Amino acid sequence: QVQLLESGGGLVQAGDSLTLACTASSRIYSSWVMGWFRQAPGKEREFVGLRRWRGGSPLFADSVKGRFTISTDSAKNTVFLQMDSLNPEDAAVYYCAAGIQYSTVASDYFNWGQGTQVTVSS
Repeated sequence: QVQLLESGGGLVQAGDSLTLACTASSRIYSSWVMGWFRQAPGKEREFVGLRRWRGGSPLFADSVKGRFTISTDSAKNTVFLQMDSLNPEDAAVYYCAAGIQYSTVASDYFNWGQGTQVTVSS
């Protein structure tokens, strides 16, 4: 099974930018949808954004639309989540996931990374 590994999390100040990376241990299939989710303490895991690996426009949650972007590097089997204008409400553990369905529902994804912590100080 392809393993996903997130990296790039850390502590930033409000207004800063941060880029998360999700690298697959082997080739990502063109049919896959790569999703990003996040989970803050005491809250349910929530959808952040997604993009088909083979391309196309990404989809974002309203809370991050206009601030976050998703890009891919097929040579590195990596998908990136660029986060700008971060605020304390963005603090969470961020997960990347792979699925087949173009879905914002976490249970539709079958392959998950271990998560990376993002902390935003005010």
